[in-house]
Amino acid sequence: MTKATTGKRTRNLFDPAATKPYKLSRSKLERFTQCPRCFYLDRRLGVDRPDMPGWTLNTAVDALLKNEFDAYRDRGEPHPLMQRHGIDAVPFRHPDLDVWRQNLRGIQFHHQPTNLVISGAVDDVWIGSIGKLHVVDYKSTSTTQEISFDGHARREYKRQAEIYQWLLRQNGHDVSDTAYFVYANAHRDRPEFAGRLEFDLLLFPYDGSAAWVERCVVDAHRCLMSDAPPPPASGCSYCLYRLAAGQVGV
Repeated sequence: MTKATTGKRTRNLFDPAATKPYKLSRSKLERFTQCPRCFYLDRRLGVDRPDMPGWTLNTAVDALLKNEFDAYRDRGEPHPLMQRHGIDAVPFRHPDLDVWRQNLRGIQFHHQPTNLVISGAVDDVWIGSIGKLHVVDYKSTSTTQEISFDGHARREYKRQAEIYQWLLRQNGHDVSDTAYFVYANAHRDRPEFAGRLEFDLLLFPYDGSAAWVERCVVDAHRCLMSDAPPPPASGCSYCLYRLAAGQVGV
C-alpha cells in the first residue's frame, strides 16, 4: 500500500544492510537535530511528520530575487543591496550554480565514512574580492516587528547556512564563515492593495561555524543503523502528540 492510503512511505527508506550510498538532504539532517526519533521514524520506518502547506508566495519571492541577482551576476557587478551595506563581493558565477539550486539535486557530497550523500539546495552564492565564497539565503515575511538574528533567534536558518558552507568546502571551495540572509519584508500599511506587494530588502550577516556538521552526519548515521528508535527530543510537539494519541487508544 502507498503513503497516500496508509500514511506510511515504503520507498527511499534507509537499509542498514545496503551498500549503495544513501542520499540525505539538508532538511532531513535538520530534522535529526530537532528530534532524532522523528528522524528515525521517517527515514527508517517511513512515518513522516504531517505535511505542511506549500509556501507559494515565499517561493515566488525567492524566484524573483534569484532573477534580480542573476542579472547582476551576468554583468559581474554587485547588487545595490550589497553596495549599500559595503559588502566587497559580487554574485558568484559557476557552471554548477543552477544544479546547486535544484531541490532534488543541490550541492552534494559523498561522506565516505558513513556512505551518506549529503545534499542541499542553496539560494545564492557570492564571491568576495579575496576569492572566498559567501553562502546567501533568501527569506521573506510580512511583519511590523523588528527582524533580528541575534543570539539563538532563527537557529534553524543558521544551521541551514552552516550546512551549505560545509558542503561547498567538501567540494573544494574556499568558503567564508560569513553568510548573508537577504530578507524581503512585505509592507502591510499601504492604503490599497492594487494587486501588488511592496517589500523592504534587508541584509543580515551571520558569522557561523560549520564545525558541528561532520559530527552530526556521523551521529545521524549511527541513529539510522540502530535497531530501535531513539527517545524523543525534549518538547518535540510531534512526539508529544503521538504519545497523547496512544494514551487514549487512537
